[in-house]
Amino acid sequence: MPSLVACRPPMPIRPLPPQLVNQIAAGEVVERPASVLKELLENALDAGARRVSIEAEQGGIKRLVVSDDGCGIPRDELGLAVSRHATSKIATLRDLERVTSLGFRGEALPSIGSVARLQITSRVPASELAWRLVGDGSGHYQGPVPAAHPPGTRVEVRDLFFNIPARRKFLRTERTEFQHLLGHVQRLALSRFTVSLDLRHNRRSVLELPPAEDEAAEDLRVAAVCGEDFAEACVRIEHARAGMRLWGWMARPTFSRSQTDLQYFYVNGRPVRDRTVAHAVRQAYADVLFHGRHPAYVLHLEMDPEAVDVNVHPAKQEVRFRDARAVHDFLFHVLHRVIAELRPGSAGKLRTQAPASSPTTPPPEPSPSQTEVGLPYPGVAEAQVASYARMSEAARALSAETEHRGEQTNQAAREKSTPPLGFALAQLHGIYILAENARGLVLVDMHAAHERITYERLKRAVHEGPVPTQRLLVPLHLQVSATEAEHGEAARGALSELGVELDRIGPRALVVRAIPALLAGTDVERLVRD
Repeated sequence: MPSLVACRPPMPIRPLPPQLVNQIAAGEVVERPASVLKELLENALDAGARRVSIEAEQGGIKRLVVSDDGCGIPRDELGLAVSRHATSKIATLRDLERVTSLGFRGEALPSIGSVARLQITSRVPASELAWRLVGDGSGHYQGPVPAAHPPGTRVEVRDLFFNIPARRKFLRTERTEFQHLLGHVQRLALSRFTVSLDLRHNRRSVLELPPAEDEAAEDLRVAAVCGEDFAEACVRIEHARAGMRLWGWMARPTFSRSQTDLQYFYVNGRPVRDRTVAHAVRQAYADVLFHGRHPAYVLHLEMDPEAVDVNVHPAKQEVRFRDARAVHDFLFHVLHRVIAELRPGSAGKLRTQAPASSPTTPPPEPSPSQTEVGLPYPGVAEAQVASYARMSEAARALSAETEHRGEQTNQAAREKSTPPLGFALAQLHGIYILAENARGLVLVDMHAAHERITYERLKRAVHEGPVPTQRLLVPLHLQVSATEAEHGEAARGALSELGVELDRIGPRALVVRAIPALLAGTDVERLVRD
């Protein structure tokens, strides 16, 4: 029987053209405008910049400009700057094993120049002239030619992916791409406090952050990026032991999030995502957060560069620790101790200092009950306490009604009419209901059950038609971060369908005018923030 797969003629092995090589490399380095911005910001910081300004048009797709006051690039090195694997940051394998700069591979500029129109203008402080290099996206560059520019470097990227339509069509909307740009700028702002940052989008100022030279100024920057509510709910920590230093800000358990949007972690000034770190933080908060809630923090870990490998991810977003267990235990014990020392209503700066001789022991594994449902924190919000009290009264009424019903009906009739969750027998710690059904005992989290019932009612209301709303007698004004304001404006239509009338009234301000009638009496501010 003849083969159904036709054998194509063999193709000779040949080296790829340099332009295609750069475009393949760009597939790992340049994913969207935010990827370009990340690489350019890293170059600016590695050049010693103290002032960085960013201009973006159409979410950075049409135009993205990064200007800095760093050391600049000499004329005879401009051509090398756009060639592959040319860098001033490492020279030997020893340098690679203890990288202290943000960038080090020498891939960013040539990769960007292969998928966009690239223009670099730079001047070193000792020179009277700046020099400009212009690329057309094909790998060819004109220049350098003299130009007027203050000391520092200006990199302009136009028409991203203009020569790769297949990549360009995968870009999202202008608003979405700009949100990614803003996220990178905010991560940088919480990494290098002494660098001033200015972000403009479509000629509109979005973010202006002056340099933070002391702790008070650093607190102000954290508030500007993470929001005033985070700043009011967090404590500042600092702890050092065994060659590691942890410092930053961590929110009290009463300030938890429904998502991980306020989690910033840095290793030697580099923003990273790491499962070891995430697990240590999650374990530290395990006993004080309800299931489905996430902590908020801005934490910096400083350690020997040789003890961490940053060359494990194309975008340098992940790291590998030489002794991951020691890092995990250090983070867990510091954060767990801080949480244990917190008291409801405590505020201000908190420094912890454990004895140098304290042993490093593995953190306790959470019990199944702790994994499924978080235990209550002593400083839980008063609104939650009141909610628990109301549900407790309902549980007692339900229990009394069940007992009365049991006295009036026989066992057979009771088994036949037993609801899925059974009949209430007791209340535990003011949080759980112990019930009995045909299969045995059932433990019900009153708070979670109440949320689920409300959720199902809201789903039915959305399905049946316009959700009944209740207008607020006094509209609620919220001061939020720039990111939250953008998210609120973007989700305005979806929120309206759910019965929440919300408008953006400023760069960092929202106003709520109505909420679903089903949620009348709820904490409106917490509802909107979540």
